[in-house]
Amino acid sequence: MHAEPDRQRIDRWLWHARLVRTRGAAAALAGAGYVRVNGARIDAPGRMVRVGDVITVALERSVRVLKVRGFRERRGPAGSAETLYDELA
Repeated sequence: MHAEPDRQRIDRWLWHARLVRTRGAAAALAGAGYVRVNGARIDAPGRMVRVGDVITVALERSVRVLKVRGFRERRGPAGSAETLYDELA
């Protein structure tokens, strides 16, 4: 059994949390500046996030503010994706 990582790339985390359909879409979202980590706009999909970080994501029809609770090695079903974050707004 592998230990859960203590950090993860933002594009992987967004994809695993099922906020976007593909990892490519997550990378494009982060690269275009639609994602903030702890209030700071990021422009690179390789930005690492840790448990406790607050992620603000501007999606097509909404803005979501999420607190990172954990990570996964693989993308799972929607029910398990919701355990990766707490909705703040």
